[in-house]
Amino acid sequence: MTEENIKAPFIRLSKRDGVKPEIAWAIRIGSILIALVIGFAPMMITGNNPFEAYKIIIQGALSKPIYIKQTIKIAIPLLGCALAIAPCFKMRFWNIGAEGQITAGAIAASYFALFWYEKLPSWLLLVVMFIAAAVAGGIWAFIPAFFKAKWNTNETLFTLMMNYIIIGIVSWLQGGPWEGRKGSQIIPMFNQSARLPEIFGIHCGWIIVLVLAVLMHFYMNYTKQGYEIAVIGDSENTARYAGMNVGWIMMRTMFLSGAICGIVGFIMVSGANHTIYNGVANGVGFTSITVAWLSQLNSFAMIAISMILAILGKGSNTLQTKLKVPASVSEIVTGILLFCMLSCEFFINYRIIFRTRKHREVQA
Repeated sequence: MTEENIKAPFIRLSKRDGVKPEIAWAIRIGSILIALVIGFAPMMITGNNPFEAYKIIIQGALSKPIYIKQTIKIAIPLLGCALAIAPCFKMRFWNIGAEGQITAGAIAASYFALFWYEKLPSWLLLVVMFIAAAVAGGIWAFIPAFFKAKWNTNETLFTLMMNYIIIGIVSWLQGGPWEGRKGSQIIPMFNQSARLPEIFGIHCGWIIVLVLAVLMHFYMNYTKQGYEIAVIGDSENTARYAGMNVGWIMMRTMFLSGAICGIVGFIMVSGANHTIYNGVANGVGFTSITVAWLSQLNSFAMIAISMILAILGKGSNTLQTKLKVPASVSEIVTGILLFCMLSCEFFINYRIIFRTRKHREVQA
């Protein structure tokens, strides 16, 4: 037996050359079914019927028009933020700072909402808030991209740390210059003129993110800039050999990503909350990473994934109310579903090979 055969692993991974779309989707659907089965365990431990629990989750998100509206409101920022980080991830630039970029946009929009509502007509005020939020979010994202392009800093840590800086700024504003009633630590609610109008009972942010989905699909697949992003994602050396200015493309793409996150911040403060506080992003920046990966960075698939996660989020709240299930249990079920949905991508891209007994005997 040679040394090479002795070291041969019992289990090894092999990258798949290509998987037919129908097989890939079969694996994805299978992972969801497995997740639902595993999710039975925490429900049974708490003494509840898992089938009844899943029924309540669906009913709590979709059974009434008001529930559907609330579910869509949850999905809006998830979709917007996933669209924002998709080009960065396509470029293999790991933007973990979407929370901060959303918050930066929210601050800029809130400034005009709080102090300019008497100076501008409503439609112009909203336009100014939109532009200010996009610029602020873009600048906040541009900073780590600049350092990455010039000095090759770690973008994951840089963008992550910038989240806490901007959240701290909001905390200072809450208890300082923007505080409403003295000692309340609360920023006043926006005037009606600074609030997004409703269409079909939902603030028009849903129209904005759907338009962004179409534009981002076109941008990523049919423009020179989208092609450059894809080339850099495949190989930076190849991009440089082709004459691309990799540093500039990184900064440009991050500014775009931050600008879209800023728009999401504008939607959240103007459409959903009508004010700003230090938790305005509410974890959307991190959850949207899951949306982006599950959709394989496909803009239209993100719409469906965002709705699925929104249904889980809204339905879990109803589960706590009706079955008196602790919040931690519903979060466990949601976590199991997300884990299985994400891990299925591993089996789509790789296959597990076991070293058979016959193979070991041949090697011996």
